[in-house]
Amino acid sequence: MHTLKNFLEHKAYVMRVNSLLMTTQAGSGHPTSALSAADIVSALFFYAMQYNPQNPNNPNNDRFILSKGHASPIFYAAWKEAGVLTQDQLMTYRHFDSVLEGHPTSRFEWTEGSTGSLGMGLSIGVGMAKSAKIDHRNFYTYVIMGDSEVAEGSVWEAAEIAAFYKLNNLVAILDCNRLGQSTQVMHDHHVHRYEAKFQAFGWKTIVIDGHDMQEIMLAFDKAKSSQDLPTIIIAKTFKGYGVDQAQNKEGFHGKAFSKKELDEILPQMKTRFAAAASFAESTFSWQPSSFAKATADKTVEVCSKIELATSHYKKGEQIATRKAYGEGLRAAGVACKAVVALDAEVKNSTFAEIFEAKFPERFIQCFVAEQNMVSMGVGLAKRGHIPFISTFASFFSRAHDQIRMAAIGKSAIRLCGSHAGVSIGEDGPSQMALEDIGMMRALPDSVVFYPSDAVSTFKLVEQMANYNKGISYLRTTRMTTPVLYDVNEDFFTPFCENGDPSQIGGCKIVRQSEQDKACIIGAGITLHEALKAYDQLQREGMSVTVIDLYCIKPINATAIIKAANAAGDIVITVEDHYIQGGLGEAVVYALRNTAIIVECLAVTQLPRSGKPDELLAWAGIDATAIVKKVKELV
Repeated sequence: MHTLKNFLEHKAYVMRVNSLLMTTQAGSGHPTSALSAADIVSALFFYAMQYNPQNPNNPNNDRFILSKGHASPIFYAAWKEAGVLTQDQLMTYRHFDSVLEGHPTSRFEWTEGSTGSLGMGLSIGVGMAKSAKIDHRNFYTYVIMGDSEVAEGSVWEAAEIAAFYKLNNLVAILDCNRLGQSTQVMHDHHVHRYEAKFQAFGWKTIVIDGHDMQEIMLAFDKAKSSQDLPTIIIAKTFKGYGVDQAQNKEGFHGKAFSKKELDEILPQMKTRFAAAASFAESTFSWQPSSFAKATADKTVEVCSKIELATSHYKKGEQIATRKAYGEGLRAAGVACKAVVALDAEVKNSTFAEIFEAKFPERFIQCFVAEQNMVSMGVGLAKRGHIPFISTFASFFSRAHDQIRMAAIGKSAIRLCGSHAGVSIGEDGPSQMALEDIGMMRALPDSVVFYPSDAVSTFKLVEQMANYNKGISYLRTTRMTTPVLYDVNEDFFTPFCENGDPSQIGGCKIVRQSEQDKACIIGAGITLHEALKAYDQLQREGMSVTVIDLYCIKPINATAIIKAANAAGDIVITVEDHYIQGGLGEAVVYALRNTAIIVECLAVTQLPRSGKPDELLAWAGIDATAIVKKVKELV
């Protein structure tokens, strides 16, 4: 009678063979990185995890994240053995028209986290494990990491917060195969050094031989007994395990074997793993584990359309857009229980604390660890939550790689960056976000909002809550600004079902007449400077159009061109952002191949501490500078 252990060893063997076949067929890939993890993945998929392979969206499924995304052959090979893929589909690996990409992305439906840039899988897993706690579900989240990637600081951000929140439903597996891409890893095969590190961060640790199936199975059993700590299984493995010419040797990372080499390797492996290779699957019946551990088959709340209650703002009232963000976020939380908020220990500046006061159970304090915070949001979004993530806009630059990977995974995370531009004043250039618009505009399927008053901020939070095609970003201002709009004003954008087509791209013409000689475009703090310039020019007998470009991406080129044509074909953009990548460049691109003259006022030098008004004047983006530029051009 064949045992479960024999069955798992057979699955590991088959997955090793397929990992080799896939990469050789593709002519590229990382077979040796896959081979070291085969035994662990076999035990995970066919012993430890409880899941329905035919329904990846079952809310009770255990979750698996391959943080060492370059080992994707073993990931796809496992899903093939689980009945999700055919052998023919497996052989499309890395082909242009295949969803089986070189590193896992959301194009393959069973991918829980798009990985490939190392050091992010554990943070995504932390988000999923925290999601289970919020939703009172009992699923486990498993994350396989490589020993090279634990040099990344984001891994330790995730490790610390997982212990802080006592995520005993999170199990990490460290594949210690000793070799990185070009050299040995820092700790070689000294697995107890990793053990000491993770113990210091508050984790339960289990050290095993990663090629001993009995030890692996026992480790997964022990992991489930943890009461209030996350668990890491530290597995000593060998890169290229099973291939004599490559096992534990440098120089084979990211190299597929030739067909000629494979003709020699496969018979050798069949001999080496004789018992596993000869195992007859018909003698052992495997079915996915049941959901006996699930507390209930609860349904995840799906908010098809989130509508916020009308805000209470009055025209002329002085209120910071960052505070309106907090109030809009609270209203979104009232409208939909799936909304959660994450903040990097600046909740009293971003005003995420307004949401926390109302919904403490749905607020996640992420402390000063922005990289982990963003990827946690990705994990929460994957599990059906609507995450809003806030910090100073300048600090999102630290997490740009996490944001970039979130965009690759088409994750609908909502980012709010406060304290943007030189207008923050005395705190100085380290706190002044002057690159963030460019950073966010460059992402695929991203939306970039820059509201100028409380009403538009509140409305745009609602639109962010309903945008599910990618990342949305809201830029808020530190200082108070007067409310410009009536609370019933509409702010349509392309993804709103009932949006007015004339408003696609999102902008408002706030001043216009038939005598206008130029068109001024601003957003956020500079819109208010543009309005001051308008008033001064009016007193001097000159009329201009003023546009509030509250949605910088996607941009409404049609509306801008029409307004510019009616105002002498002269456009002046003004922004509290570096000239590279900002609002001005977006407008210039939108107006390309037209006869419209465009001048861009923006920050062009490294700023310094000072009063907000001093800095706006120094940068040449205040009302005086705008008036001067209008007079030069008209």
